[in-house]
Amino acid sequence: MNLLAYQGSLELGIIYAIMALGVFLSFRTLNMPDLTVDGSFVTGAAISVVMCLSDHPFLGLLLAFVFGCVAGCIPAFLHTKLKIQALLAGILAMLALYSLNLKILNGRPNIALLNKGTVFSEFEKIVSGDYSRLIFAVLLVAFCLLLLWLFLNTRIGFFLRATGDNDQMVRAMGVNTDLTIFIGLACANGLVALSGAMIAQYQSYVDVGMGVGMVVIGLASVIIGEVVFGINTLMRRLMAVVLGSVLYRLVIAVALELGMPPTDLKLVSAIIVTLAMSTPVLKKQFTTLKRRHFS
Repeated sequence: MNLLAYQGSLELGIIYAIMALGVFLSFRTLNMPDLTVDGSFVTGAAISVVMCLSDHPFLGLLLAFVFGCVAGCIPAFLHTKLKIQALLAGILAMLALYSLNLKILNGRPNIALLNKGTVFSEFEKIVSGDYSRLIFAVLLVAFCLLLLWLFLNTRIGFFLRATGDNDQMVRAMGVNTDLTIFIGLACANGLVALSGAMIAQYQSYVDVGMGVGMVVIGLASVIIGEVVFGINTLMRRLMAVVLGSVLYRLVIAVALELGMPPTDLKLVSAIIVTLAMSTPVLKKQFTTLKRRHFS
């Protein structure tokens, strides 16, 4: 694999790590299967591109996070107030966001950024060179990771983590679990939308269908990170998610380099997630067979 492809995969892995942190917050911390991710990712990308067209790329990132938080409140409301199952609430929110994303894009299915500045081009004015994109992505991911770690160590963060572990116990303590779910899903989708905004400016275009499969990519990053790098402490888990995202992109890059058709990308992603999730079972069966045949 040539150096340029390696660098591009590394940059994408770091940018997608922001989305993986959002998926970690909903799937692992809150223990809720939130499929809103596929829609909120595009929401962030659409807002980011629209703001770039108005020559406000950095404001586009901020607004993407804010609108992503609002998008995350939709499944939270459906689940907590209307008592709709979490999985179905995410699906309904994802469907609603598809139409809302088209409205943000003024009815156009895709928009390209032609001769418009992005956060990456603006950062190149400060730090020039071939690695300016990588440096900016690393700085932003490090900032998000630090803020998320600090947030999860606050009183609200502890309640949020406890809600995912045992919501009945948390309610018995007098904590409003509906509020913690609202906060958790809002922050999760805010991070996802921020990642979408970064990807749109990185690739200089947005497409209304670019969010398809983002849940799988996010889960793959989270699970690979947990299996390979461990989950002993909160900071280690967060770092594992980031490194898992990078490792996932590198695996995909190697597969493409070896001749895998790009059309098989989703299939490979699904296989990677399946293998990662079944690792404990496979290890147990392997240990059993080893004892049976070699003891």
